[in-house]
Amino acid sequence: MPKSAQPWVATLVRTIFDQPTAEAVRTQHTWVIDALEAKYPAAAEHLEAAREDLLAFAAFPREVWKQIWSNNPQERLNKEIRRRTDVVGIFPDRAAIVRLVGAVSAEQTDEWTEARRYMGLDVLAKVRLRMICGDTPGQNALPQTLTA
Repeated sequence: MPKSAQPWVATLVRTIFDQPTAEAVRTQHTWVIDALEAKYPAAAEHLEAAREDLLAFAAFPREVWKQIWSNNPQERLNKEIRRRTDVVGIFPDRAAIVRLVGAVSAEQTDEWTEARRYMGLDVLAKVRLRMICGDTPGQNALPQTLTA
């Protein structure tokens, strides 16, 4: 698509994520594809092919959608790795880099485990319960005896 149309298409695609329910998200995705079909068939085809990957977040409770969309934890980890490797400067071999990155990753894991969590335990428990009970779109529910 031409560069001049990219802001409009990006705005259109963002409307998919502004919907209040999983069903509305799927409906909006279909509407966006229909809107793009006539003018930008390649973009519409690309969005259609990526449907399940793009809408995977909708299977989870609404309160965790923003955490699922965000890549802040990865960015924070990458920034810390970059900061530590810049301090060292030159590494003697690949194993030294792997040890440093492993140590930074382990430290980050400890920090997330003990100090702060990106998603609270209550939210994670709710997500887990929802996935086990099968009340997400496209899943079969467990027998009534297991969910009671």
